[in-house]
Amino acid sequence: MKRKLIAITCLAAGMAIFQSCKKDFLNESDPNAITVDESYKTPNDVLLAVNGIYQSLRSSNNIGESSDLWTDQRSDDTGTNDNQSNAGEPFQFNNFSILPSNTYLKSHWVSLYTTITRANTVLSHIDQVTFTDNNQKLQYTAEAKFLRALIYFHLVRTWGDVPLVTKPLSATELTDATFREKQEVVYQQIVADLKEVINNSPLPNLQAPTGRTSKAAANFLLGQVYLTMATTIDPANRQANLNSAKTYLTNAYNMRTFGALSSIPYTDVFDVSKKTTCPELIFQIVNIQGDLTYSSPLAANNQAKGETINSKKVTSGVGYNVTRDLINEYETGDPRMAFSVKFANDATVKDWFVTKFRDNSDKATTNGYGGNDWILMRYADVILSLAEVNSYLGDNAAAISYLDQVRVRAGMPAYAVSLTNADYAARYPTLKLAILHERRVELAFEHHRWYDLIRTFNTNELVTYFKTKKQTDFGLAQLSNFNAKDRYYPIPFDEYKLNPDKMYQNPGY
Repeated sequence: MKRKLIAITCLAAGMAIFQSCKKDFLNESDPNAITVDESYKTPNDVLLAVNGIYQSLRSSNNIGESSDLWTDQRSDDTGTNDNQSNAGEPFQFNNFSILPSNTYLKSHWVSLYTTITRANTVLSHIDQVTFTDNNQKLQYTAEAKFLRALIYFHLVRTWGDVPLVTKPLSATELTDATFREKQEVVYQQIVADLKEVINNSPLPNLQAPTGRTSKAAANFLLGQVYLTMATTIDPANRQANLNSAKTYLTNAYNMRTFGALSSIPYTDVFDVSKKTTCPELIFQIVNIQGDLTYSSPLAANNQAKGETINSKKVTSGVGYNVTRDLINEYETGDPRMAFSVKFANDATVKDWFVTKFRDNSDKATTNGYGGNDWILMRYADVILSLAEVNSYLGDNAAAISYLDQVRVRAGMPAYAVSLTNADYAARYPTLKLAILHERRVELAFEHHRWYDLIRTFNTNELVTYFKTKKQTDFGLAQLSNFNAKDRYYPIPFDEYKLNPDKMYQNPGY
């Protein structure tokens, strides 16, 4: 992005010099070129632009199914167990040896800001379009603000202070705005966007699973934002933020269309044939089974050599590596383990791989064109978030009741019964750790684990947490590399070097 900016600046300077010659041919313009302003004429133009914001989430560098590199592989759940050849840069993530020059990290940064740019463009041009139905305009505005808030929430948790841009910028403005804004200010913008979505939009409480946002999604996201603020950046307002988190999480919970979570089988949540009917789903990135462009390769990519459980596609790889540390986390008899992971016993591949996302149907073909939607939000996450916030507020009874909803649905003993098990009580001596455990096994491979860890532990506690784990459970990744700097990613080098003062580097890099 900055290289393009330099080119634009140089071009503008050159044009200023040449214009002094007053040659008419220098003033000519491309008659076929369409400006951004001219692209916004009708409500359908706005709809297409909003669809473009959603579409950007699908990128392998954004927050979709392939975003495990900067989430799960950064945690203790998965990893790239190979530090050779083209796997060198990906290996840096779970090896805690990431460099500011890492090109995968830069691609992630650029993709997230691409989504924000698209949202800002919609929001800055929507007023020039005439709508016969004002609710339609309010809906598109809400969707753009929700998606902008969602991406800024990912950015601020990943890098800390980040550039905050809320409108399209000219080349000169972009140069002046190239600086990091304090986390607190970024969170203020996120909260403001989501409150407007919740309070001033005609969005339905729940969308049919078509990949568009809803009031439930916005309330859930805002509840997560307040919970994260309470536990990571704002000790002075911790109580108020926790109360706000409870309010919005409860709002999302009360919008559900089912009774007890146990009425929805765990396997239904990931069943491709039920992805449009499962009431647990809140917000997802939709894929089209059998389609070359919009299908999901997740099931096939996760599958290990010699296996057929995920997909009809034959694979020669190791699938998606799972750490022994996660395997050891599952309690004896937890059916979620049997559904989520499997041990590959091929002659050349003997390791655990992910089986949670499957499409072994004929419609997915032997090319592995699966129909798995990528679930960004579901009700088990809402329920466990309510357990977490109530525990922090000191209402253990409420926290346990929410925790038990998830355990009972999974076929596991209630929390009080589990505490009579010496092994469980020793591993999870506090309610906070029991909730963290439940989130890990319930939401495994859904890209929440790293954010759960940084919300549960402060930086020093997080270092201690990792240092107490066994190196033998992590393959080639070196736990000894983990230290305080790993709380945040480094600012990509290309961004930092253009303005070392305003784009200051995170400590330790």
